[in-house]
Amino acid sequence: MYFGWDVAELARPPRKRFARSADAPPLGVAVVGYGYWGPNLARNVAELPELSLQALCERDEMRGAAFAQKFAGVPVRNELDYVLDDPDVDAVVVATPPATHHAIVKRALQAGKHVLVEKPLATTADDAYELVELAERNGLVLMPGHTFVYSPAVNTVRALLSDGVIGDVYFVTSARMNLGKYQRDGVVCDLAPHDLSILLYWLDEPVVQVATTACSVFQEGVPETAFMTMTFASGTTANIQVSWLAPRKVRQMVVVGSKRMVQYDDTASDEPIRVYDRGMDFEGNAPASFGEYQLTYRTGDVVIPRIDPVEPLSLELQDFAHAVRTGGVPRSNAALGLEIVRVLDAAEASILRNGAPISLDPARARVAA
Repeated sequence: MYFGWDVAELARPPRKRFARSADAPPLGVAVVGYGYWGPNLARNVAELPELSLQALCERDEMRGAAFAQKFAGVPVRNELDYVLDDPDVDAVVVATPPATHHAIVKRALQAGKHVLVEKPLATTADDAYELVELAERNGLVLMPGHTFVYSPAVNTVRALLSDGVIGDVYFVTSARMNLGKYQRDGVVCDLAPHDLSILLYWLDEPVVQVATTACSVFQEGVPETAFMTMTFASGTTANIQVSWLAPRKVRQMVVVGSKRMVQYDDTASDEPIRVYDRGMDFEGNAPASFGEYQLTYRTGDVVIPRIDPVEPLSLELQDFAHAVRTGGVPRSNAALGLEIVRVLDAAEASILRNGAPISLDPARARVAA
């Protein structure tokens, strides 16, 4: 399912995609930004046979020198125009701060380049809409880098939900905390997109209401801790806690369903998923008083599914290359990125209103199988 956009429009074959055969040369890719995440992107681009690392765009001389040591012979450019004017560059991968995403991605799309941009797609919903519309008009792939939807553990939980193993989802809780890297965009923009991408991927339905409170300790207007409560179209609720002020790294989500509960711990590399056959049931039909309820606790087995190790970022870039070659819609697609930015917009508005709930128009978040 794809969120926040006209699915029929996204799914139809684009007008200006490259036509490539199975034995076509790899896609020429330029990486823009070589800070925190850029080195991981560059490494994977260089390693994948579907892609060819053509250039780095980086203004910081020390970062550029570090890149040149690892990728001898690949040019380092300090201006985006050099990359966008290069006919050997089919696509750009953007790993710059969120506030720069809209301007860089817009220029790349106008230059006819396919784009993979790190999360979030943009910092406002209006900017995200503009980018999605521009990509569609130009027949180009616009893919936000929501890497978690390629995680084997995340996909294991999605399969459990799709197969009815968990039953009806009552609510989801999520905690993403660490003594983290301080960024001017705030903790909601920094960490919440991860949890939102997972939740939207798992639940396959749009968010209709968001209420968020936040705490700014060191700099006014830059929250280091935030608490988000979201209501989905079916009535399912989710609570997300994100923070840069925690004594240890926490990456945990719990799904509570009518049949089972699932715990996903991204810091537990050996056993990230645990499925609990536990819960409680009320027996009796329309009791007249509380005393007539018969409460039954259910305590069954704990199942730990086997998760095959694989690097999600590599799968993400393979999906990007496949989408460019075939005209298909990638798993982490522009519509998903747009829905996440809509929720982030609502969260920021709620913070400014001291946690007042903000409603989202479900008509702008259409869902289709």
